[in-house]
Amino acid sequence: MELKPNTHQKTSEVCIFLALYQGAPYLQAQLDSFAAQTHKSWSLIVSDDGSTDDGLDILRRFQAQHPHRQVHCRAGPQQGFVRNFLSLIQAAPDDLAFAALSDQDDIWFPNKLERAVRLLSDFPETQPVLYCASTVICNQQLSPIGRSPDFPRAPGFNNALVQSIGGGNTMVLNRAALDLARTAVEEATDPVAHDWWLYQLITGCGGHVIHDPAPVLSYRQHSGNLIGANLSLRAKLMRFTALLGGRFQRWNEIGLTALQGSMHRFTPQAQTTLTHYKAARTGPVWHRLRSLKASQVYRQSVLGTIALYLACLFNRI
Repeated sequence: MELKPNTHQKTSEVCIFLALYQGAPYLQAQLDSFAAQTHKSWSLIVSDDGSTDDGLDILRRFQAQHPHRQVHCRAGPQQGFVRNFLSLIQAAPDDLAFAALSDQDDIWFPNKLERAVRLLSDFPETQPVLYCASTVICNQQLSPIGRSPDFPRAPGFNNALVQSIGGGNTMVLNRAALDLARTAVEEATDPVAHDWWLYQLITGCGGHVIHDPAPVLSYRQHSGNLIGANLSLRAKLMRFTALLGGRFQRWNEIGLTALQGSMHRFTPQAQTTLTHYKAARTGPVWHRLRSLKASQVYRQSVLGTIALYLACLFNRI
């Protein structure tokens, strides 16, 4: 993806939002990757969700080693990782230009923030824009084992309703997207995942999503991952089974409920899509299939979209 010069944003300050819980084994490496960023204008807010390990000590040492940096720690809500991230968005300072979400156990590539800021800066400040990117999937020792999947179709609300394509650990929001999300947090019940909710919210409200095909971090896989990369054939078959089983249906119910309070912000087109998609979840089979087709929702692969229609056939969406 070609990087264009900054023509709209007046400032390039990025605040990193890191959700921390029992992250001591990997935290130092993540913090060091922040310090190595080629984009030097950044600060850090950590929301600690009740850790009892050495994570806060590691954070204090990092703060002492970088006295010129703004590094703050706040108490998290202790209601799980989704609410911890949403609380960071909710508490975002008013003067941020960009906000970057971070897990506690990845390794950012040095140009991660530089690349995100450059691409986001090509859009007017008033337009909500969400950046996300590919990753290099690694084992616990950071040896590469694969790449996150390519997504050939354009991001959009019709995709966001049925698929999450951007890992939260890669996401960066511009000011307009952050303002939208901060307001919508007050209207939302807990979604399945904060990153999927952000994709749905921003596209539903007419914002833009950039999916950068260039990998920007090493995504560490280990037993503590709450949501992993799922690269194996077995994992893909499990996802297919989940789509035809009950899990996707439950996720849909949670996700649609989380969006309910913000639907008045959606574009007319997104509201029409949502109306058809909701209709595809109830009623006789031909009514469901016609409604799904009318919604024009899609997954990124042909097989994924076929699986979606099969799920609709068996009343599993």
